[in-house]
Amino acid sequence: MQRLAELPLNFDVPQNPAAADWHIDDFRQQLRAEPPGEPLPGGTWEVACSLVRHYEFADPTLVQRVHHSSDTLAESDLLLVTRFYGLTFRLPCRVGEVVDDTASGVRRWGWNYRTLQGHLEQGQMGFSVRKDLTSGAVEFRVQAYSRAAPIANPVVRLGFELFGRSTQLRFIRGACLRMAALSDPARNGPPLPGPSRGQPAAGGPGPARFAPGAGRAEPPAEGSRRR
Repeated sequence: MQRLAELPLNFDVPQNPAAADWHIDDFRQQLRAEPPGEPLPGGTWEVACSLVRHYEFADPTLVQRVHHSSDTLAESDLLLVTRFYGLTFRLPCRVGEVVDDTASGVRRWGWNYRTLQGHLEQGQMGFSVRKDLTSGAVEFRVQAYSRAAPIANPVVRLGFELFGRSTQLRFIRGACLRMAALSDPARNGPPLPGPSRGQPAAGGPGPARFAPGAGRAEPPAEGSRRR
């Protein structure tokens, strides 16, 4: 993991990704609602936060987090491994920000990572769990901006041009559906709708009018809190 710590980001963090040549993604997945008010101990929000913290929402057939450089999430390095048509790619990343706040009546926790030198892509992907304290609605949100990194190998470059974007979208949609299932193991209610694609957004809790009814997990670790 020391080598990861020596790697720089493979892009300059943009002030406004929507104004440049980035793919912008903002996906929302409704989770099982809780009663209005602060998140319940062991309820949907806490279970989902634990899944986000440990990267357990990711489909292991698409991508795995195999290393993490620190128990403290903020600014730690991680190595993601993906397999594509029999090839294995190791994708170095660094946690860029951990969010833990309440704003505009929305309780929010999550983190993002940024790509390092050697990654097939450039950009940032963030994962957060949000609860509307007024309605009790809970959602999982994936926000990202990305583009292909320079790839020297012509075969890998062609494969990424043909399949990279579709695989990325399949990962995000799969993460949303997996989160909905894992955060509600009892399936105590009507089926939840699939992910919806929102308007491109760079951050902030935003309005949280998601919609409605709750496993056991650890709450976000104290060491990861940033306000």
